[in-house]
Amino acid sequence: MAKLRQRWRKVRSLRWVRRIAGGVIIVPVDHVPTGFNPAAHGLHVTYGSHPLPDEASLAAGQTVADFVTALDARAQVLFLVSGGASSLVDWLVPGATLADLQALNRWALQSGAAIAQVNALRRRISRLKGGGLARIAMGRRTHALMISDVPGDDPRIIGSGLLHAFPDEPAGAPGTAALPPELRDFLDRLHSRPRTHADVPAVPVRIVASAGSACRAAAAAARAHGLQVRLVRTRIDGDAARLGVRFAASLAWQPAGVVQIRRGESTVNLPAQPGRGGRNQHLALAAALELERRGLHDAHLLAAGTDGIDGSSSDAGALVDVETCQRGRDAGCDPTVSLARADSGTFLEAAGDLLHTGPTLTNVGDLVLGLRLGGRG
Repeated sequence: MAKLRQRWRKVRSLRWVRRIAGGVIIVPVDHVPTGFNPAAHGLHVTYGSHPLPDEASLAAGQTVADFVTALDARAQVLFLVSGGASSLVDWLVPGATLADLQALNRWALQSGAAIAQVNALRRRISRLKGGGLARIAMGRRTHALMISDVPGDDPRIIGSGLLHAFPDEPAGAPGTAALPPELRDFLDRLHSRPRTHADVPAVPVRIVASAGSACRAAAAAARAHGLQVRLVRTRIDGDAARLGVRFAASLAWQPAGVVQIRRGESTVNLPAQPGRGGRNQHLALAAALELERRGLHDAHLLAAGTDGIDGSSSDAGALVDVETCQRGRDAGCDPTVSLARADSGTFLEAAGDLLHTGPTLTNVGDLVLGLRLGGRG
């Protein structure tokens, strides 16, 4: 939060910011920084929902569309877009309802589908995504600052591409075969026209924060504590439980005093009635089981969402070690059963290993840090 306030003070020092005529900010509830008064800068705050869109998300989308449409043709527009915008703001195509949108997003959260596949489907039912917001701003001078939580910091993926379109994609977007029959039937009934990127105006973009930024900050903090750093270049991707086992196993040959730093986002295939938690807690519990199996008594692993939110929980993630599983068992929980039920949050709370930061106001994906302390413990 302190960093966001510093960034805002820096942005305010720019000459063009002092000429702001008005604006709209869309955030989750409780995500306006303490001490920041939007009204003093001519800004109106409205709230959307994350990670599952709701009525407020649709109202926010309409608010943004109306605001941009009402601007003078000579207006200069600055868009600030971050991860999470896909859920926070939307405006649906005719024939699509909130129930349809929520069903699609629930499937995305539970299926472990890749972000590219999910976004291709989101664009099918949205007037804002796939460059829709840029179309609304057509004819005005536009610029964008973005906080990236996606692979390659691709502006066509951040927020499902509010300002940028993918190359022409047919109405039968990829991934529909994997959808439940009711979602497949709904998309077929929409008769969506093929999307084109030819009518999306170019919007200059600057990426102001990313997973790379978070990794560099983590590395600097580790070095300040006298630790060595191993930045793993391969992005986290795939099943959270398998990744947790692999990351914990990699600590077996890692020298003491070296911090492994990884970034990206894992996925979880949820059961029909999942428990409490998120992908980072799922990964962390799987890692804890592997640390116990290998008897790595000096090893620690942290998995957390940089926005302070992991899945549908209010916790950022977890910090686990070789004794995590036994602490949970002592509290009456079974780590293997909790993992199978996608109820890692309940187990990790019992073990005392949940990480709660509250909203950090910056979303650049997830971080996973691994460390063997050796004689430092």
